[in-house]
Amino acid sequence: MGVKVKVINGPNLNLLGTREPDIYGKDTLADIEAALTALGKELGCELEFFQSNHEGELVDCIQGCRGRVDGILLNPAAYTHYSYAIRDAVAAVGIPAVEVHISNIHQREAFRQQSVTAPVCCGQVVGFGVDSYLLGLRGLVGIIRGRKQHL
Repeated sequence: MGVKVKVINGPNLNLLGTREPDIYGKDTLADIEAALTALGKELGCELEFFQSNHEGELVDCIQGCRGRVDGILLNPAAYTHYSYAIRDAVAAVGIPAVEVHISNIHQREAFRQQSVTAPVCCGQVVGFGVDSYLLGLRGLVGIIRGRKQHL
């Protein structure tokens, strides 16, 4: 049986490719989804994608994952730094989640260096551009498969 992963992207990630390309690169969100889909096939995992600029929609999406997916690959974007609602949703659903960021948030402005969501995630991958998503998916699938083997 394959692994099912929900890929959730937060605000302004729909503008990738044109938004501050010196920081976020020239790849679009569609490019990232295509790369993840290709890797997902290689790893034997099915992916679903969601993006929203609205905190409540992201919370609803995370809550909707319960009982439907095996893991969450999450880029909360700016909500990383202050959304206790998203943090609490990730904690509440009890599904392994990996947080990813294109840029290295720890080398950016002081307000971007703190993640309130990372403590409820299994791991965090930052600073590798689009590869952050691919590395995060590999790690998440490994965690899910390891967890399934022990059930």
